[in-house]
Amino acid sequence: MRLALALQAAGREAVVINADSAQVYADLAVLSARPSEAEMQGVPHRLFGTWDGAQACTVADWAAAAREEIALAHDAGAVPILVGGSGLYIRTLLDGIAPVPEIDPAVRAEARALPVAEAYAALQIEDPERAAVLAPGDSQRIARALEVIRSTARPLGAWQSERRGGIARDIALTPLVLLPDREALYARCDARFAAMVERGAIAEVTALLARGLDGNLPLKRAIGVPELKEYLAGHLTLPEAISAGQRATRQYAKRQYTWLRHQLPFEWPRLDAEDVRIESVFARLLRNY
Repeated sequence: MRLALALQAAGREAVVINADSAQVYADLAVLSARPSEAEMQGVPHRLFGTWDGAQACTVADWAAAAREEIALAHDAGAVPILVGGSGLYIRTLLDGIAPVPEIDPAVRAEARALPVAEAYAALQIEDPERAAVLAPGDSQRIARALEVIRSTARPLGAWQSERRGGIARDIALTPLVLLPDREALYARCDARFAAMVERGAIAEVTALLARGLDGNLPLKRAIGVPELKEYLAGHLTLPEAISAGQRATRQYAKRQYTWLRHQLPFEWPRLDAEDVRIESVFARLLRNY
């Protein structure tokens, strides 16, 4: 928001585009910390709460929608500002996506029904290159690699070498990676989860569960949903559920921090949020044309 408001002050319009995989869902306003109308301060925000929870938003879905929003912003003379923590979304938008064909539903069901140890052992035989880079307990990625090799007769890595649809060469990018102090970040994670519970997260999860949606949908696995579901079922006390949610948030933040440090281009600036000087970091964007 600091950048959007600074752009407005310099006579340029801005549009904030969500790149967070949880904030895309309408059902998770509280648990995804989606910005409120007051927090938006009149700046247009796009792709926040756009998908209904019954419809999985794939990275390809999001990238297609983001490309459209960016084009609309450019056509209107506005600066699109992509924000969010899902690095895979950003990389897919910039670099393109592997053109993997539709997976045979029967193959997908079989791969995803396997216990993770069994699926990993099968992957070691059928796609050893992919198995070598995956953690043996990473059930989601293991199942994905297994279903691809079985359905297409080509390993996932081969498809990923043929990425298509990226916009990196067509835009002028001004990136910034925020890497705050870890201990301060973890403390903020704990405080934020507790605040979510106070602000209605339990009612939000109750309403979500009442919809009876498929348990495999991404929405049902979002941080906070499984933990508060256990509380609502009487398996955890509220303090235990809050502690579990805080722990899951910190673990995700740790993985995200590592990903941002190592998986994004080396030349992208990495700063603590406290050290960001909008006027210098985004000087090129703030010129008044």
